[in-house]
Amino acid sequence: MTPAKWVRIWEERFPDVPLTLHSVTAAEAQDVLRAGDADAGFVRLPVDRTVFSAIPLYTETTVVVVPKDHIIAAVDEVTAEDLADEVVFHPLDDVLGWERPPGEPAFERPATTADAVELVAAGVGLLVVPQSLARLHHRRDLTYRPLVDAPQSGVALSWPEDATTDQVEDFIGVVRGRTVNSTRGRTTSRTQPATEQPKRKRSDAGGSARSQPGAGGGRRGGSGGAKGAKGAKAPRRGKPRRRS
Repeated sequence: MTPAKWVRIWEERFPDVPLTLHSVTAAEAQDVLRAGDADAGFVRLPVDRTVFSAIPLYTETTVVVVPKDHIIAAVDEVTAEDLADEVVFHPLDDVLGWERPPGEPAFERPATTADAVELVAAGVGLLVVPQSLARLHHRRDLTYRPLVDAPQSGVALSWPEDATTDQVEDFIGVVRGRTVNSTRGRTTSRTQPATEQPKRKRSDAGGSARSQPGAGGGRRGGSGGAKGAKGAKAPRRGKPRRRS
């Protein structure tokens, strides 16, 4: 993940609430959330829906990682059939969920994707991964090409369902692109309004807004966040009438 944009927006909206990032592997992410060591995380789908809430964000392109001088580097994309005669590594932390990749299996499965990348650099096989992992383990002597008929990996923002705090809701709003004043997002006292609104006079009690002279009947604000009801007409201003 490259969450720099979301971190920047968070720091602008909530400057007094530090947002600390922790890098973990795909296999570790759900355990970290389950243990309470993080409030929310970006995880690979699927997740355990009996424990976690999740908002799918996108589905990644699957690529094959090859040495730069490999024949595959000369084409724009490949199919599984193109890998039939190649040794393709299947690391133990594979996130694509298939029983075995295309091509010839290696003598043994590498423990991690990072180990498999080292073997590709040594020229003893190829590796199929989501594009973000190919970027994460980028080397100058390697490149990658899209594999058009391979399984794909979905990425989601996830958090423990029983730990949906206000700040988690705030972060969900940032990731989903909600504006500061969005009615769907939670607005906290730390959130600054996007534009300065005209100030209205408020009564000393109850926080109700009063209609201004000449402005017509307004709405009075309710208490406790309830919707306001239609207000009564403002009383006539002028000299009191004498009674006979």
